Amino acid sequence: MKINRRLVLLVTAPLTVAVTFAILALAPATNQALQANRLTAMVEAAGSAGQLTHQLQRERAAATAFVSRQTDADTFRSRADATDRSIADFRERVGHLSEVPGTARNALDRIERFIDEMPALRAQVRSGSSTISALAFGYRIVIADLNGYRDGIAQADGVDADIADRIRAAAALSEASEHTAQQQVTVMRAQAAGGFTTASQRTFDAARLGYTESIGVMFDLGPGEWRTWLERTLSGDRALEARKLEDEIGRTGAGKDLAVTPKEWQTASDNRQALLRSVGERVDKAVLAMVSDARTTLMWTAGAEVALVVLTLVVAVVVAIRLGRVMIRRLRDLRNAAHTVAHTGLPAVMNELSQPGALRGATPEQVALRTGDPVATTGQDEIGEVGEAFNAVHHEAVRLAAQQAYAHEQFAETLVGVARRGARLTAVMVSELDAVQRDEADPARMKTLFALDHLAVRMERNTNNLLVLGGYGNARVRSADVTCSTVIVAAAQQIERFDRVSLGVIESGIGITARAVHDVAHILAELLDNATRYSPPDKQVGVAVWRLWDRAVVQIVDEGVGIPAERRAAHNAALLEPQTGIGDVRSMGLHVVARLAARHGIVVELRDSSGPGTIAEVTLPAKVLALAPREETPRPQDTTAEDHTGGARYEVPGPVARPGQPVRRLPTGAGGRPGVPAAAAGVGGAGAGDYRPGRTDTPLGADRNGADAGADGGSEDDRRTPPGEHGSGAGPRGREHGATPAPHPVHEEPPSRIAGVSSAGLPLRQRGTPQQWPTAGRRDGGERRPGTTAPRPSPRRRDSRQVSDVLAAYAQGINRSTNHRGRSTTDDDTERTKK
Repeated sequence: MKINRRLVLLVTAPLTVAVTFAILALAPATNQALQANRLTAMVEAAGSAGQLTHQLQRERAAATAFVSRQTDADTFRSRADATDRSIADFRERVGHLSEVPGTARNALDRIERFIDEMPALRAQVRSGSSTISALAFGYRIVIADLNGYRDGIAQADGVDADIADRIRAAAALSEASEHTAQQQVTVMRAQAAGGFTTASQRTFDAARLGYTESIGVMFDLGPGEWRTWLERTLSGDRALEARKLEDEIGRTGAGKDLAVTPKEWQTASDNRQALLRSVGERVDKAVLAMVSDARTTLMWTAGAEVALVVLTLVVAVVVAIRLGRVMIRRLRDLRNAAHTVAHTGLPAVMNELSQPGALRGATPEQVALRTGDPVATTGQDEIGEVGEAFNAVHHEAVRLAAQQAYAHEQFAETLVGVARRGARLTAVMVSELDAVQRDEADPARMKTLFALDHLAVRMERNTNNLLVLGGYGNARVRSADVTCSTVIVAAAQQIERFDRVSLGVIESGIGITARAVHDVAHILAELLDNATRYSPPDKQVGVAVWRLWDRAVVQIVDEGVGIPAERRAAHNAALLEPQTGIGDVRSMGLHVVARLAARHGIVVELRDSSGPGTIAEVTLPAKVLALAPREETPRPQDTTAEDHTGGARYEVPGPVARPGQPVRRLPTGAGGRPGVPAAAAGVGGAGAGDYRPGRTDTPLGADRNGADAGADGGSEDDRRTPPGEHGSGAGPRGREHGATPAPHPVHEEPPSRIAGVSSAGLPLRQRGTPQQWPTAGRRDGGERRPGTTAPRPSPRRRDSRQVSDVLAAYAQGINRSTNHRGRSTTDDDTERTKK
């Protein structure tokens, strides 16, 4: 999990706890605000209920008067229309109520049922089929429910006690108004009946008493100003007139006619009801204002608390985000610096320090200071301390790398110095061998001298390996290009078992540029030495060369046990990317080949063979290739040559394919020493018949000591043997007192050997009799009589695997030559079909 997510989780946990407790703390205030809002809506509905009560009282009085023939139907109709408008307003107010206390809810339900039954009640009034008592009772029930709703809202949850008292005081005033309205209806019934009965007299008196009690409750629960409002309102002439008539009617006994006419009583009662309603409206408005103020206060309080909590949380989140972003940015900068150092900076510094002369005279501490600090910004906190520690680690790593590079440079210089001293000692030994060979006539001792001479060549190759690992070359400069076959022969002469190297098909016209001759020969010598060492001693190592468009491919095939795929992949990786260190002594040849190949862009790859063994494929780029120098082709009848000193004849070599086929082997001199083609000896301009690139008197070794001369400031004498000094065309070790003649040159296969194209599109070659490379004598040192020809080995029949290998090689060459990019195919393992 990334650090930003960890920080988010780290901040989210306390924020969640804080929000939870904030919600718990805000719940009471929020709940009170919601209850105040609901109470306000119920108080507004109570005001509408007071208005509906007043209209029902007026409609009841009109209905009573209409039934008792004291008024007409129009008055009742107008009162009923006003009641309907009040009902619509009341329903609208009640529809917005969300929560109503139980008592108030029951009252609303009964009111709703009465409203639904009012059309039937009014129909009874219009038809006159209902009595006045029944009508009065129906209206009285619904008015009582309306007053019950007003008194019930005081029992709602969360209502302040002061507000509840005022709601009850307003409901008491509404009940007082209902008592006067009942008193009005009782008097109207008595007027219609001709006087009070005992029951109506008690009802009248109970209404007066109920009014007095309700007004007393209002005075007790309501504020003093409400009493003032009522007293001032009822102190007028209209109120006094109603009270006067009320007192007069109250003094009338039961069964007596009332002195007050219905019109006078109805007018006075309506006036008093209107006055009471005006006071009730003022009281309802005062209660609504008080509840609204309380609601506003609670809502502001809750809002302020919510805003404070939210603001606190926002501030906490913002601070956490800002601090977290700073921490994350610094950590990301530290991470990016670490990635840059790990993947770019430090490898680049290491690569630079691995190059020769990278220190340029600076000390390791100076090199470390020169690279600078990867983390530019640090601080006093832990992250800054980590950055400083990272800078210290980077500084120490660069310093150690520079110190190691310094140690490597010192070791490389020591190694190169030792190699140059060894090269000079080898040169002295070769010079002494030359002097001894010039005067030696005994074939047995000559064989020993040749073996020592060959050992000196191999010692010099090992010395050159040390120079290459030390970052230096052999400093040989040639003035002319050399044919590829000559370079292969020169490479074979630098290994121990040169006689096991067999040349296969070598296309003509392939030459090696002068500047790359010695390095290519060195590469091939290391590969040939490896192939002969790790293959059966009775098996041949085949070499074939062909051209692929602008490149040339040299294949070295052995029949050893092969290399496992994992190890071969590791070797190929090492060949592709040569290491800059001295390398492992156990695989010194591999590192040498990799370094030499990297100098010239040569690609060396180890491939798996279809049979036992390994194929080493060397791809020579165009900049290494050159047109092969022209060589004189002998006439067909001139198949032998005779040495001027001994008269022995040698056969001209013919084309040979892979191992297991009739092959041409490298020429050997007396005692098994490798012979040299005459053409090879003449490439460098010298007339020596002995060809050996490790020697100063041979063409490829003409400037062998050029690099050694500057090792200690001295120089070596040029030991090149003048032409003709020891015979016509024979070098210093090219003769055995008349017994060892110089061999003829190895001729590359002319283009005329291509006879045509087969039906499968493969080129056909003319048949030729494989011939053996010439030998200067028998392996046991015996001389061959002049004029005789070395016996040819009987040709061996090619098996199906060899034929398949040859055809596969041709098919691979054709496929690669048709590649539009001019590069070899990536398929490293060409499948060969068994026939």
